[in-house]
Amino acid sequence: MQSYTIGQAARLLGVSPDTARRWADAGRVATHRDEAGKRLIDGKDLAAFSVELAQSGSGEEDASWTSVRNAFPGIVTAIKLGDVAAQVEIQAGPHRLVSLLTREAVEELGLEVGVEATARVKSTNVHVDRV
Repeated sequence: MQSYTIGQAARLLGVSPDTARRWADAGRVATHRDEAGKRLIDGKDLAAFSVELAQSGSGEEDASWTSVRNAFPGIVTAIKLGDVAAQVEIQAGPHRLVSLLTREAVEELGLEVGVEATARVKSTNVHVDRV
């Protein structure tokens, strides 16, 4: 069975590693240690906890509400503004995402290089949310 580190579990749950560690410390999700002493969460336990978390609504309070499930939180690394359209580049971990949106949307979101943003991907569309 696959096991996950606290950091991996945090990423999958959409919370910080500190939050996942506190939940494990409080016994909300079961952990065990590998041969090297690293704390791990069994995949089945993590899956059950993620369902419980989603049903209880106990995720991070500042999470946005959206139907788009593929979220890539990152940082804006480039913006090319045209008269009407704009190209926004976001580096989300190892992923570089480029989105075309209106100049007005870029301005309303306050996007600029160095700003934290989330690219949300649904089918062939990318939605950008300001964090």
